[in-house]
Amino acid sequence: MANGKKKKLSDVTSAINVTPMVDVMLVLLIIFMVVTPLLQKTISVNLALNSDAVTPETLTDQVKDAVSRRTDKRIFVKADAGARYGDVVNVVDDVRSAGVDQLGLLTEERKPGSIEAPAPAGAK
Repeated sequence: MANGKKKKLSDVTSAINVTPMVDVMLVLLIIFMVVTPLLQKTISVNLALNSDAVTPETLTDQVKDAVSRRTDKRIFVKADAGARYGDVVNVVDDVRSAGVDQLGLLTEERKPGSIEAPAPAGAK
């Protein structure tokens, strides 16, 4: 062209430049990562009101009372790390029978050496 040589048609590359697309995707990924935690709505509900212990017999009634006044019937259960699995299952069953629409289980990461494993079901 400038030096008088003609460019052949086969010398033209038709590759798509994906760098701008990758840049846009990374920006969108960052936006979603920042916005997603902000979309979660939580309400703290403490069933042990006035320092009264909640017994398994009264749990269903207290959950019904607490949930009946709300439109969002979502409950999160957080058990102690030393709680027995069967006890947690019983609490989940009681909460579900109280009319809860959505139930979530909250956990914490176990710190090494801080909590001993619970005793077997047969031992006390």
